[in-house]
Amino acid sequence: MNKDNQLQAFKRLLDIMDELREKCPWDKKQTMQSLRHLTIEETYELGDAILDNDLNEVKKELGDLLLHIVFYAKIGSETNDFDIADVCNDICEKLIHRHPHIYGDVIVENEDEVKQNWEKLKLKEGKKSVLEGVPKSLPALVKASRIQDKVKGVGFDWEESHQVWDKVQEELQELQVEIAAGDQDKMEDEFGDVLFSMINYARFLNINPEDALERTNKKFIKRFQYLESKATELGKPLMDMTLAEMDVFWNEAKKL
Repeated sequence: MNKDNQLQAFKRLLDIMDELREKCPWDKKQTMQSLRHLTIEETYELGDAILDNDLNEVKKELGDLLLHIVFYAKIGSETNDFDIADVCNDICEKLIHRHPHIYGDVIVENEDEVKQNWEKLKLKEGKKSVLEGVPKSLPALVKASRIQDKVKGVGFDWEESHQVWDKVQEELQELQVEIAAGDQDKMEDEFGDVLFSMINYARFLNINPEDALERTNKKFIKRFQYLESKATELGKPLMDMTLAEMDVFWNEAKKL
């Protein structure tokens, strides 16, 4: 598809948004606050489609997310705060400013240098902390990953992966000490440290911990639902089965 067709398709979406906002009772009622939780939901649905590698579903979910972006911009235009052109121009200016190795005379050797320059530019723009760009409402696992990625951008990082693995082992030992002591608050604190160090180690292995955990979630669900289906075939509720009986079907599921 050429750019003229792409622009025409985008204009069509803008026109439809204008019409819905004027004529549809539901669309007329929406505010940024009422759309927020729906936008988060749409983002997770896109994430699911990406993990499933379902490109047709990715296309659909991108459309849903694009609709939300257009919706917010439409609401912004009604109060004369901003419109979709401002949204586009602002991100264009940011991209140009944040890529001096493309639009300026800065030379970079690799991706890491690009990230380091990115964080330095943010600080020059007035940010007091490199961690300001980490949303407070992110899920804890994703937030930990983003925090570690951000501080890496200014050089606060381990040099070798074995150092990170040593840290994981150290945190595990500290957790065991608190488990033995039976202090629930300290156990939780040390357990958090273990998770944080594992997420850090995943980064050194080029593994996205959120994606890795979600793959395991999906795998577990598939195997457990196989177990449930076998129990149904036998006419025996899971609660009436022994763990040994359930293990037979669990191991079958693992082989599938």
